[in-house]
Amino acid sequence: MGIKLTDEQITKYHDDGYVVVEGVLSPEKLNELRAQTDTIIAGASGVSQNNDLYDLEDSHRPDNPRVRRIKEPYNHVPYFWDLCRDPDITDIVAQLIGPDIRVYGGKMNIKAASYGAPVEWHQDWAFYPHTNDDVLATGILLDDCDESNGPLLMVPGSHKGPVYDHHSDGCFCGAFDPTSIGLDVSGAHKLTAPAGSMTIHHVRAVHGSALNTGNRQRRLLLTEYAAADAWPLAKMKGDFNAWEARMVRGKSTTMPRMANVPIRMPFPDAKSQGSIYENQKGTASRFFKTFEDTIEAAE
Repeated sequence: MGIKLTDEQITKYHDDGYVVVEGVLSPEKLNELRAQTDTIIAGASGVSQNNDLYDLEDSHRPDNPRVRRIKEPYNHVPYFWDLCRDPDITDIVAQLIGPDIRVYGGKMNIKAASYGAPVEWHQDWAFYPHTNDDVLATGILLDDCDESNGPLLMVPGSHKGPVYDHHSDGCFCGAFDPTSIGLDVSGAHKLTAPAGSMTIHHVRAVHGSALNTGNRQRRLLLTEYAAADAWPLAKMKGDFNAWEARMVRGKSTTMPRMANVPIRMPFPDAKSQGSIYENQKGTASRFFKTFEDTIEAAE
């Protein structure tokens, strides 16, 4: 086993809904992850619109590529699937949700320096509720992350509260405005850490991230892991064989564990389809400023 979480780290995850673990990736593994990512991003040159690999900034141009998300990179590059299964990662996850683990999804969010897009407040649970909530997301930091370059913002203890309504105008939008429901996010914690660290957050934790206003990019490889007995209620990825192939540790089961957890279904579908960035275009009001907002303010 690689890193063994301390009792304090395990308690923090269960009490606050998140924890940061430093030094998860060795310098060699970190350099390889960066190189693989650079290759994918370079391939966006000439791409004119979002596709099954790239989610592009609104300011993207084929001759000036601006990628804000790489969608499920493990479906496109074998290296990323190997990383999903890396014991340095899965052995840590097992200490929080048990030894039998399946990958539900994943992506890399890229906040470029000065214009990297914000992500509105939301709970991952709103997108993919399961039969129980032993579900979490890990985030590998490719770059040092400080307060200026768009760190994850987590509301401590929010994973023990309600599932908020992520709908607008009758459709799912993947976001909610905390001010409109009286949720105080002023005490949200900034998950800052050096490159090679890993953030972990509970599937029901309220989180978001602001515009990158710094002069350094912030790339975060997110992978969604679930206990093998947590089965999705809204969408299963692929057919049964493909679903079984997502097991990365331990043994599978066809006996879901049912837990008394609050559920809201992500239907009707978002008016703007695609990644969370597209879904959130349907929200009635935004909490975070966008790059376009800063341009308008300067004019």
